Amino acid sequence: MVVAIVLVLLVVGSVLFHFLSPWYFTPIASNWSAMDDTISITFWVTGFVFVAINLFMAYAVIRYRYRKGKRAQYEPENKKLEWWLTGVTTVGVAAMLAPGLFVWAKFVEVPANAAVFEAVGKQWNWGFRFPGKDGVMGTVDARHVSDKNPFGMNPDDPNGQDDILVSSPELHLPVGKPVKALLRSIDVLHNFAVPQFRAKMDLVPGLVTYIWFTPTRAGKFDLLCNELCGTGHFAMRGSVVVEEEAAFQAWLSSHPTFAQTSAQRAGDAAAGKLLFTVCAGCHGMQAEGNPALNAPKLSGQGDWYLKRQLKYFKSGARGTHEKDVFGKMMAPMAATLSDDAAIDNVIAYIKTQPDNPAPATTKGKAKNGRGPYVTCGTCHGADGRGLQATNAPRLKGMSDWYMLTQLKNFKRGIRGAHPKDMYGPQMALMADILSDDQAADDVVAYINTLR
Repeated sequence: MVVAIVLVLLVVGSVLFHFLSPWYFTPIASNWSAMDDTISITFWVTGFVFVAINLFMAYAVIRYRYRKGKRAQYEPENKKLEWWLTGVTTVGVAAMLAPGLFVWAKFVEVPANAAVFEAVGKQWNWGFRFPGKDGVMGTVDARHVSDKNPFGMNPDDPNGQDDILVSSPELHLPVGKPVKALLRSIDVLHNFAVPQFRAKMDLVPGLVTYIWFTPTRAGKFDLLCNELCGTGHFAMRGSVVVEEEAAFQAWLSSHPTFAQTSAQRAGDAAAGKLLFTVCAGCHGMQAEGNPALNAPKLSGQGDWYLKRQLKYFKSGARGTHEKDVFGKMMAPMAATLSDDAAIDNVIAYIKTQPDNPAPATTKGKAKNGRGPYVTCGTCHGADGRGLQATNAPRLKGMSDWYMLTQLKNFKRGIRGAHPKDMYGPQMALMADILSDDQAADDVVAYINTLR
């Protein structure tokens, strides 16, 4: 009797949990409501079977419980019952599978008026490409992929010169218009998934897959990789902003074409020398850094990274948090650089300075930091030299006290939480693997040993 009661309570509790639970689908934001319909049908079919079988088990436990002096009746087979079970099971399976086939037929048939863009996945970031004014996207090839050409654009294809390149994990799309996303992976298997769109598709190395949908609701939605793609899989996150057409076109026009990125000129070191005099007051005449003024070493750091951080300080993505005392000091200094050309010139001058390793100051235990650094090394490189492809700056030979400060800032939300900081949130997630300040000291101490 106790077993029967437990089975009945299991059924009642499961049904109540299903209908009363606050955890369910996110509100849909695309045309794929049919996805929800198929899942609802599956819930009803499997739910009915779950309730029926468990209630039958409870009945059987009571009806055929042991009674003294009562013998069980042996019935080896019942063809009538078997036919009923076969028929009902067939109907139930068909009811679950058939709607999915109709949805899949629509899923692979892209509307003729769908706009096309490309989503590129790589460990562990997203990038996007849109056709230019000619409406045709240029060809790409893995052989062309490099730090200067992360999309692998074919420089000899005239159709690709006006392609718009979005080197950011934030994608914007117009509301109410169907779009087809061409999906391409630079390295390993990834997956393009937005929960509110109810549709997802794998990015397979060597292939170009696709997915289509119509955003139906304005807002900002998380873009996730739903394939285990390596150490930083959990941090491979982006966002999709659905907005009106005018706002989308304004966003699109703010990004460069392939021709513009190819034509970018190197900065003028001579012009940057005069501009650097403002920086030298804290960072030193040779950009060697000054711990007393909380100014890290700049010489030897990647020019792409220095440029991004200067732009972040200028735009407010860094140096505006109330607890970022030293970031607030840097923000007005960055503002003295009037435009991108001035930033390029200063960085060009920094590149001419000697790259002497910053003195070690941390008291951590390097042997304890070796293991945790394996995770860090997947982005920053096993030798700590940094990798532009993974948006990870150089660590080896840089100011260790500054690295410790920034790790703490990332863990405490002082850095990496600003909506304009596209890559900081990823680092904030990675910094959380260090359990405490001692773990951070140990990792940085190990970085000091890298050769």
